[in-house]
Amino acid sequence: MQGLRPQVRRRDGPANFGHLIKLGFRPRANPGYARAVIRINPTIALDEREIVEEFVRASGPGGQNVNKVSSAVQLRFDARHSPSLPTDVRARLESLSGSRLTRDGVIVITAQRHRTQVRNRQDALDRLIDLIRRAASLPVKRRPTRPTAASRERRIEGKKRRAGIKRLRRAKPAFD
Repeated sequence: MQGLRPQVRRRDGPANFGHLIKLGFRPRANPGYARAVIRINPTIALDEREIVEEFVRASGPGGQNVNKVSSAVQLRFDARHSPSLPTDVRARLESLSGSRLTRDGVIVITAQRHRTQVRNRQDALDRLIDLIRRAASLPVKRRPTRPTAASRERRIEGKKRRAGIKRLRRAKPAFD
């Protein structure tokens, strides 16, 4: 079951987080009560409790399987009230989310590409992480530039050539 996000439960003894760390999760400070933390970049990490997954029936082809199994995943992340996101990242995330963002500021990602629930869960989580990573990167500011003299000259030459072609198409007056 590769790609499955493990269910982390309270343990009596010290927890072993090796398998979680390989998947990109980082444990909290208290090893007795493990909560998975999803690392987005060096400065942003989401607590797993901020993400809500709901399993629904997938649409499309699949025969009997698609009618019986709830393999599609609806992942919900409350971006507007998340304590893990800085304000500027939150604003960029809301603008990047587009139609996936509800009026309440919740991002809804539906994953149903794969036949299994496990792969759809991982796909939805990967898409959320990718969206937050894109929002976390600062947009490059546009530096205004001026056209060079040669490019201006080429533009004017092109316009003159085009005007000449159009001038030739005009009907000439007939001399009787």
